[in-house]
Amino acid sequence: MGLTVRKAVEADVPFMLTIYNEVIRKSAATFDLEVQSLEQRLDWFAKFDDRHPLLVAEVEGKVAGYCGILPFRQKPAYSHTVEVSIYIDELMQGKGIGRILLQEILELAKSIDHHVIIAGIVGENKGSVRLHEKLGFTFVGTFREVGYKFGEWHDISFYQRFL
Repeated sequence: MGLTVRKAVEADVPFMLTIYNEVIRKSAATFDLEVQSLEQRLDWFAKFDDRHPLLVAEVEGKVAGYCGILPFRQKPAYSHTVEVSIYIDELMQGKGIGRILLQEILELAKSIDHHVIIAGIVGENKGSVRLHEKLGFTFVGTFREVGYKFGEWHDISFYQRFL
């Protein structure tokens, strides 16, 4: 598997949109309820910058997943805390791509002088929990029944890692 991890560019947005919309349709891993348009995803893409990078993993020239960090909260005292998001194409899951992407974003976050990275993971996403725990994230708490999707309530568990 020829895997390349690099900084995302605007031309990657349609591919990331396809991955994300599949998650919206099939999973509670995101609480978005309706698929997004390219315009919405371009607005999302514009939030990333040098302090809040977005990476893509390519396998044989095709975007197989992405991982980025954005501010955890907007108040200035939170400026060294970020929240991570990671999504892998459903056909590419279980191949180690998520681990590689998350390791890369952790190294970047540390080099940018972030202090804490937060992950909010829906209760039934055991694969994501295992991935984050393997890379040093610690469980810190659960918000019960905060999202309603697919006719049922979902919990969000929060994990953090000091950088």
